[in-house]
Amino acid sequence: MAAGGTKKQLHLGFLAAIEVKDRGYVGGLLVTNHFGRPLEFQCTAPVRPNHTQEVLFGPTLVPYVYNELIGKTLIEKAGVKPNLVLTEDERILGLREHVDLPIGFLQEDAGACPDSVRFGQQKVSFHERHPLDRDVLYELGSLVSEETDLYEPFERVKQALQEAMQQNKQRAA
Repeated sequence: MAAGGTKKQLHLGFLAAIEVKDRGYVGGLLVTNHFGRPLEFQCTAPVRPNHTQEVLFGPTLVPYVYNELIGKTLIEKAGVKPNLVLTEDERILGLREHVDLPIGFLQEDAGACPDSVRFGQQKVSFHERHPLDRDVLYELGSLVSEETDLYEPFERVKQALQEAMQQNKQRAA
């Protein structure tokens, strides 16, 4: 994942949240080193809003759950703090308003955001109210190879969440 011979430590966070049918929302944070090896993984218990919350929060419910209940909790619990947290869900960019870490969104469409910065194989954009967060990519960019696929760790996070939910379901049975 990284160029060789560097002494600066890179801890990348990969944050994903998913909805699990009939269970609610769960999230996971994988923190890796510059080789993409896991340093820490945290996940949440399912968060299941009730009907009144769904009505009162309306379209702001999912961003609230993802950012304030799941994302903020995972970052606060992490023993290994990432230099940068990446997400592939644009709704999680709002997490930046609740934590003191840069939150980057991997761009599916490279032309979608002219302010995005190349990082590995992808382009990353940041919360509009925190434009200086992109400076972390200039600082850490040399630690990540241009061939690095930053989407791959999200597959690991999602598989780990599915596994955790399956184990939790088996224990409850």
